[in-house]
Amino acid sequence: MSMLTPPGMGGQYRITGDKYPRMRPPRRRARLVAAVVASVAVLGLIGWGTLQLIDVFTGGSKKTTTAGTKTGCHTKADTAAQVKSLPKPGQITVNVYNATARTGLAKSTADELKKRGFRIGSVGNAPGEYDKKVKSAGILLGAPSAQNTSLAVLGAQLTGAEQRADARKGTDVDLVLGDAFKGLEKPAAAEQALTELTAPAPSATTKKSC
Repeated sequence: MSMLTPPGMGGQYRITGDKYPRMRPPRRRARLVAAVVASVAVLGLIGWGTLQLIDVFTGGSKKTTTAGTKTGCHTKADTAAQVKSLPKPGQITVNVYNATARTGLAKSTADELKKRGFRIGSVGNAPGEYDKKVKSAGILLGAPSAQNTSLAVLGAQLTGAEQRADARKGTDVDLVLGDAFKGLEKPAAAEQALTELTAPAPSATTKKSC
């Protein structure tokens, strides 16, 4: 056996020349490790892609939470009473004009309004544009700002009267009596109408609870 013969060879193989056999580690284990790593990477990409698709189709909503966790804000509408503010009869000056052929109608009506607390201004026949031309119970005239204030209070005394706005700058209002006028409303009915005008109106407010 030569000294160049590797141990364990039993002398069956002889090394000649100046080259030696190289001992290489088995490659099967390295390939197995690489395959496992690649599989894990692929599964990770598939899982990430699935989550992205779910997020797209659900709009990125954060509604899925554990039990007992609040998921958003809720809007709640509360109804609060809002009281209308109207002037008192004593704050309203009324000019009474008679557009009918009946004499004394403007004065008697003005006297009744005064008993009910209104302040009385001018009393007499209606101007030419209304004289003998009003077929309804009457016309209430005032500035635009009086439509839902002074004229509304005066209108409670006379059902069927028409409200009109003119270009006046003062706060006085006019009552022009027409052919269908039969008299003012009974005090109780007028008071009831005023009560309805000043009744609280619901005003919706919103609150958010999160």
